Amino acid sequence: MNEEMTGWQEFRKGFILENPLMVLMVGLCSSLAISTRVENGIFMGLSATFVLVFSNIIIASIRKWIPDQIRIPIFIVVIASFVTIVDLSLKAYFPPVYDRLGVWIPLIVVNCIILARAEGYAYRNTVWHSFMDGLGMGAGYTMVLLIMGVIRELLGTGKIVLFDKQIISLGSFNPPAIFILFPGAFLTFACLMALLNRYKMRKKA
Repeated sequence: MNEEMTGWQEFRKGFILENPLMVLMVGLCSSLAISTRVENGIFMGLSATFVLVFSNIIIASIRKWIPDQIRIPIFIVVIASFVTIVDLSLKAYFPPVYDRLGVWIPLIVVNCIILARAEGYAYRNTVWHSFMDGLGMGAGYTMVLLIMGVIRELLGTGKIVLFDKQIISLGSFNPPAIFILFPGAFLTFACLMALLNRYKMRKKA
């Protein structure tokens, strides 16, 4: 029971306390680039979570047999194997999404979040804890992508389209296109960081 509770603490840590984007500030490049649509955030978040969870499991399983001198190349090979699965699956079953995400899917191999968890956590912890750590980090990453996607797509286009169906529309609202451009990505992320910092300050007070 103790191990199970500790595992859920690891999940909570990755989801909130050490959120990879809002707290650790890693993996920002791809997040800012692809968060123009909610749909992009869903697929990128699920892809990164899949790679995080399964690479953590494999690395934690074989960590005692990994020579310290070549651990980074081994991590990259493991991560690249799961990224290849994701890349080919999206290309086969979701070609429009694959075209929009473009180079960012293959670049998951060198994403700071994935490598940091492999090196800093999975290599030193049990399979269960590594699984929960990857799941929590992936869920936290996906949550922020979805929030940014909702804000940027809604304010930048006046609507949210999910799987070719319009689910929200602002009607006659004239959307400022800046939100679907790079300045809009930085502005949205800065607002989220400001809200998080305000919450932390009020919690300390």
